[in-house]
Amino acid sequence: MSIEKARAHLRKYGLEDRIMEFDVSSATVELAAGAVGVEPGKIAKTLSFMLSEGPVLILFAGDVRTDNKKFKDVFSQKAKMLSHDEVEALIGHGVGGVCPFGINEGVNVYLDASLRRFDTVYPAAGTSASAVRLSIEELEKCSESKGWVDVSKLPEEKEA
Repeated sequence: MSIEKARAHLRKYGLEDRIMEFDVSSATVELAAGAVGVEPGKIAKTLSFMLSEGPVLILFAGDVRTDNKKFKDVFSQKAKMLSHDEVEALIGHGVGGVCPFGINEGVNVYLDASLRRFDTVYPAAGTSASAVRLSIEELEKCSESKGWVDVSKLPEEKEA
């Protein structure tokens, strides 16, 4: 079960007790924000993309969108999200519960600069009815990310 993979991963960092499980869905930013009781921006949504070198995850603040121009500037290729059917096989978690904890070998993780606006964020924990409360420093460490990128735009920003 995906939550068990996430729990085992977070246990390595002493953070497994931070996982929250809900009786309601937290599969979207809005649902997760309601379940946790925070503004949507504090939900760390994890999006799955396919690059020429393989699948990657990027964690974004819940209130931003991918900026295609910035994405291409950073990764030297167009943003191509994984299809619904590809996500679980390639990443290790199903849509709605995708997170950087307990993922398949070889999936690189990046953190988007939009998250730095917050002290605490809430990514999923492997299921569509879970979240985990983490400081930005804890997320940086336990996500085992390759680093920070800036590939997002705030809702009010227009694409250039």
